[in-house]
Amino acid sequence: MNFRNYLYRCLLRTLPLWGLGGFTACQLNETPYSSIATNQFYKTSEDAEAALQAVYGSLGDLYSGPAPLIVADLSADQVYPRPVVARDTYTLFSYDPEYSAVRSFSRAQESPLHIWQDSYSATRRDQILGEARLLRAFFYFMLTKNFGDVVLKTEPSTSEANALAPQVPAAQIYEQIFTDLEAAASLPSGPTGIQAGRPSGEAALALHAKAALYNENWSVALQKAQQVTGNAGYMLLTDVRDVYNPDRETAARVENLFSFESDNTNPGRTSQIMGLYGPANSAGPAYGNATFGSFFAYQSFFDSFNPIDKRRLLLDTNYVNRSGAVVPQRSITPVTTRGVLVKKYADPNSVGGNTRTNIHILRLADVYLIAAEAGARLNGPTGQAYNYINMVRRRAGLPDLAQGLSQQAFIDAVLQERSWELFAEGDRWYDLTRTNTFLTVIPGAVNNVFPSRNPQPKHRFFPIPADEIAANPKVSQVPGWN
Repeated sequence: MNFRNYLYRCLLRTLPLWGLGGFTACQLNETPYSSIATNQFYKTSEDAEAALQAVYGSLGDLYSGPAPLIVADLSADQVYPRPVVARDTYTLFSYDPEYSAVRSFSRAQESPLHIWQDSYSATRRDQILGEARLLRAFFYFMLTKNFGDVVLKTEPSTSEANALAPQVPAAQIYEQIFTDLEAAASLPSGPTGIQAGRPSGEAALALHAKAALYNENWSVALQKAQQVTGNAGYMLLTDVRDVYNPDRETAARVENLFSFESDNTNPGRTSQIMGLYGPANSAGPAYGNATFGSFFAYQSFFDSFNPIDKRRLLLDTNYVNRSGAVVPQRSITPVTTRGVLVKKYADPNSVGGNTRTNIHILRLADVYLIAAEAGARLNGPTGQAYNYINMVRRRAGLPDLAQGLSQQAFIDAVLQERSWELFAEGDRWYDLTRTNTFLTVIPGAVNNVFPSRNPQPKHRFFPIPADEIAANPKVSQVPGWN
């Protein structure tokens, strides 16, 4: 990293120019002959663009691991890892506040440690400000759903005295998230004319709807979701597999509201997610050209699908190897005879481990299900709420949801639909924690690889990294992790 980029990183970490700064100091062994402060740096449009690019860099760092998927998905009931040290800690709930295993085995980029650090290191005037506020809202949403009460900073640090801040209640974090997203909703409407990887106004509305759902503000969640679903420019693709097809990524932007855009060129930003899900030893060319057989779906999750559900085509119990032979399920992985492959992140044209497969952060099917759940929690299972969930079911080739369900039965059906629709996208764990059902659901998500899984109440949130607490005496550990 050159000195200029390093300096931008330091500014974004110690001086939250867009409210994204944390409180970990950058140590420079330099004689300070000059300095850059916020009142000196933001003089031109180029300055603002450079700072915004640095924040997008934090988003790229976050999803290169990709920690938001790995941490959540391995904790939930859909997918599991090959039981290697430092990856099985989430499945077994055996992590500690020091994140000892992930540090020792160089897997910090796959951990909550990475979520904490990158979420805190992170017009066109009006558009630049809108994007920056959406990104700030996104990072704070990522922080509070993983750690609960966190540090909130929206002003630059001008002295040592105000560089360190205490945690605030999650409710206050959500207030800031909503304030930022109200401002970000003025971003240009999409999907046409939006640069790849940049959010539209509908992305801000979708994130607002999702954050409001988590905050149990059902009326706001429904209202914001309806503003997205009411935009005729966005629609569900006919074939669900096209949502994840690298050759269809441009066309898929009518459904994908905001994604981490991966690139197979060098230089370029990519993610290791393709390699983690494809067969070991790069044996399945349809999955990618550098895959390791690290993650699999639980057989019980695969069996939960209706056989006619088209989303089950994104899972497989065999694959074709490079010789053209079919590898049966019993031979997919040595850790179990019931391995199930996840195909959402396949890229047969990857350049080694560099893939074009995007990681979707917000997409329209999610918004339909947010509207269905929020509407049902607010008004019961109305015809409108049924229509929202049935939009997603029909695309999957399923019949409409049975009429006459009670309010709770309908909500349970929506949560199950979310599991089928959004599997392996870093979503399910947070559905289980926000509804406080993880304690009863997770012990049933077992197999011969992980025959026993016993989360405790403290596992609703991850522990704040111990060295971050040591650096800031105003921060206290998440309850239960002391």
